[in-house]
Amino acid sequence: MTTPAAVLPEYGSGSIAELVDSSIAALGMSGRDGNVLGLPASRRLVLLLVDGLGGRLLADYASDAPYLSSLPARTITCNVPSTTVTSLTSLGVGTGPGQHGLVGYTCRIPGTDRLLNGLKWDRDVDPREWQPLETAFARAARAGVRTTVVNKRSFEDSGLTVAGQRGADFAAADSAGERLAAAALVAAEAPSLVYVYDGDLDWTGHRHGCRSEAWRHQLAIVDAFAARLREVIPDDATLVVTADHGMVDIPASGRVDADTEDDLLDGVETLAGEARFRHLHCRSGAVDDVVAAWGERLGADALVVRREEAIAAGWFGEMRTSVALRLGDVMIACLGDVAVESSVRFPHESKLFGLHGSLTADEMLVPLLVDLG
Repeated sequence: MTTPAAVLPEYGSGSIAELVDSSIAALGMSGRDGNVLGLPASRRLVLLLVDGLGGRLLADYASDAPYLSSLPARTITCNVPSTTVTSLTSLGVGTGPGQHGLVGYTCRIPGTDRLLNGLKWDRDVDPREWQPLETAFARAARAGVRTTVVNKRSFEDSGLTVAGQRGADFAAADSAGERLAAAALVAAEAPSLVYVYDGDLDWTGHRHGCRSEAWRHQLAIVDAFAARLREVIPDDATLVVTADHGMVDIPASGRVDADTEDDLLDGVETLAGEARFRHLHCRSGAVDDVVAAWGERLGADALVVRREEAIAAGWFGEMRTSVALRLGDVMIACLGDVAVESSVRFPHESKLFGLHGSLTADEMLVPLLVDLG
């Protein structure tokens, strides 16, 4: 098979980071950067984010999602890495990860040997200090828009929610019915921006694969939910549907376990990131050897780059100095049917069939669907 080409994020013009600020402008309010994504003018906007719904996956399984597939579609990019922690924060803050600092599922806390898990967080890390920028949701509220996040109760005070979505009201809703009722209630106000999150498709893809029967059944459920959401919100509300990343299935034959192969961890102090996008923090003077070892092992199936190369290539957008220290000295972006696991440090990853995080089109391109009612 030919190794897929890398897809770079379109920060500032066509990425998930522009979505909320474009929504503010579409609602007729003064935003930071205007309506970059060209969303239609409206007084009520409901944004449904389906975790893991890659643009290519939706196209491949259009028959399982007749409602979503009927909508006018374009694709935008998520960010690097193409993972939930990073993309949800980019959406919520309105910047690339080089500014907001959530640079992966896990990343090293500078000056320590500890990792911050962006989903589980760490009580010793203040999310307001880790991500100090004003969020786009806060800008919307400040502009006079009734701004609400509709999500599970357990997420209300999580580090990730505080880091990326503070400034919005939070409507706790665990079931699909609760989410529909909450969205309909808040969308009745104008101007209003309602953000609804659905994570079940991503969960299913991780465990069964994104081309499994279970995933296709879940896609059909997502489609029915989106169609019902369109029915219950006001007729003049705009419904926008997007995703935070896509997904690929990686077979067992493509799994590289760094803990069982000789020499791969020579010179490496800490592994972070996730299986499709690794951050390697190296001992002093070891970067060149680490690049050579991993480049030889993975060949054309991955990009093995130094920190400064990734920054210069625009992987993370505009970069704050303090954020750069959270990046690995070396980064591995898998392109082929491979994943870099660590059976000692991250044993759960071997249980996941569907993965994401890297720069392939299957992982980077997400749909932007609009229903004007």
